[in-house]
Amino acid sequence: MLLSDPPSLGSPMSKLVRVVLALLALLPGVVVVQQHPHPFTVLAFYTGRPDAAHIAFDNESAIWFPQAAKRYGFSYQQTKDWSQLTDITKSRADVVMFLDDIPTDPAQRAGFQRYVEHGGAYFGFHYSGYNDEDITWPWFNTTFMGAGRYAANTWSPTTAVLHTDARHPSTRRLPTTWTAAVSEWYSWQFDLSKNPDIEVLASVDRSSFPVGTDPAQSWYSGYYPILWTNKRYKMLYANFGHNAMNYAANTPLSSTFADPVQDRFIIDGLLWLGGGTPTDAPTDQIDPNAWLRVVNQGSGLCVDGSPVQTDACGSSAAQRFRFRWLDGPYLRIDNGGRSLGWTADGIQATRFDGSDNQQWQAVFESTGAWHIVSKVGQKCLTAATGAAPLTLATCTGSPTQSFDLART
Repeated sequence: MLLSDPPSLGSPMSKLVRVVLALLALLPGVVVVQQHPHPFTVLAFYTGRPDAAHIAFDNESAIWFPQAAKRYGFSYQQTKDWSQLTDITKSRADVVMFLDDIPTDPAQRAGFQRYVEHGGAYFGFHYSGYNDEDITWPWFNTTFMGAGRYAANTWSPTTAVLHTDARHPSTRRLPTTWTAAVSEWYSWQFDLSKNPDIEVLASVDRSSFPVGTDPAQSWYSGYYPILWTNKRYKMLYANFGHNAMNYAANTPLSSTFADPVQDRFIIDGLLWLGGGTPTDAPTDQIDPNAWLRVVNQGSGLCVDGSPVQTDACGSSAAQRFRFRWLDGPYLRIDNGGRSLGWTADGIQATRFDGSDNQQWQAVFESTGAWHIVSKVGQKCLTAATGAAPLTLATCTGSPTQSFDLART
């Protein structure tokens, strides 16, 4: 049976209908199809260069945004065809995204400028804000973005504690301070706080310093805007979108979308740009209340928590796990009253004490599987080809490091 949820009109009757539909959705065999009152279209441009970390962000965007589109009522297309900007209008796309680059062709640049000057919306990420002596577009860099020339970056990619500087539709669900997902962070030529057209939405909090692990490419103090909008346009820019990588194996060690707080900004920002209905729905990638079976793709065996090993899949409670978010991109993996962590004796399930060795990142893959990366050492949970204890090893993209998560 299919049931449609009508648009909310704010009336007592519509509220009653929503309650009834929510209850019906719990019944076996009943599927409620959500009808979104304000659908909109998103067209995301990317090039796939010049860094494998940017390409990793492009790849996970191609997975995450379509899932978000289905959930929140918009359509999403990701394309390398920048020529579509030449005559872009709002009838083609309500929101234009630049994931990892900007157009270089004069006609494409002129088309984009006309688009935003006539009310088209824009969401830019990380490398779209980069520019140097070879990448010059004065209107975009100075008038639109307000930042001027790229100045420097942190290295290696790390999390950063951010401070929410302004309340805006995109920041309505952000706490005062929060930990962003792993990224490389940029600084620019101009002080955005002195530009009357720019509203800085979030910046690096002083508690985060130092940001970076290379002493020569770290920030120790100062003011660094990370999220902002230009009030003359309907636009947002977010300076994240560069994943940590094992470059030799071309394997991501982090996910830009692993942080549910940061994801609130992305979703709320998109809904504001596209004219969608605000939501308070959870943004966890993995349902923190679900008990999941963790199945290794290499062996087809299930992770067992007592002791921590792979074994033939069964119905034992030792093969049921919950992934519960902690902070930033990090989560704990619980089995009963214990949590997975690494020790000198290998992977163990012990009482959770908040230590870094019990914290993980779940990084999703194009196959729908996940690899699970330790917060300390950025190594991957690894299974043997047969029934054997789990270990930590350098992340290589091997099937022995890929896990399917299935509800039990």
